[in-house]
Amino acid sequence: MSKNHRGSGIRSLPAHGRGTCAICKKTDIKVLWEKEIDGQTVNICKFCNAALKNKAKKEVPAPAGEASAE
Repeated sequence: MSKNHRGSGIRSLPAHGRGTCAICKKTDIKVLWEKEIDGQTVNICKFCNAALKNKAKKEVPAPAGEASAE
């Protein structure tokens, strides 16, 4: 099947959603995720978005029932 509408949501954005990531400083990368960092809302790439999510996931303590599997 054809994929005519793939990416149609970012075609209207300036530079088709590409720019410089505020965290890793990569240029000409898709910066489609908005995150609040130090009180400012910035656009970041999907790699930095995933890294922030994984970091937050590790910081959350596990529930008491799942702490020990023995």
